[in-house]
Amino acid sequence: MAIVELSFSALPVHVRTARLIVTAVARRSGVAEALLDEVRLAVGEACSRAVEAHRRHCPDEPVRLELSGADRRFEVTVSDTVPGDDAAGGLPTAPDADEFDFGLGGEGTAELGLAVIAGLADDVEIAATPKGVQIRMSWPAEAEATI
Repeated sequence: MAIVELSFSALPVHVRTARLIVTAVARRSGVAEALLDEVRLAVGEACSRAVEAHRRHCPDEPVRLELSGADRRFEVTVSDTVPGDDAAGGLPTAPDADEFDFGLGGEGTAELGLAVIAGLADDVEIAATPKGVQIRMSWPAEAEATI
């Protein structure tokens, strides 16, 4: 199983770079071309959420990504260092679009981003801990991995 780790400073401009890298690794991991836009968008949402949380609470700390391919799955974990209770708008334990308040405030915006991620990724797990928040997303990787 190959693992790629990436960290970047909490600046919105770096989200685009993260999306490009994740898309390239997903392609090499065997994710179907038809799913690459979903990977790109979901990772962009997760990274944007982490960047916003860092900019509010710990702007000098980097956002971290871990990309891996195993068991015919491509997995991305986006981690921040903002404690779960302080993350932008809070985080529900299980994303379900029916439960979200789609208001225009900070909480509604954060929840909308999580609903988008849940709709784009094949499998999503969100863990909010005292050390930070992790969003793990995965997609099927049908082709032979080359990373």
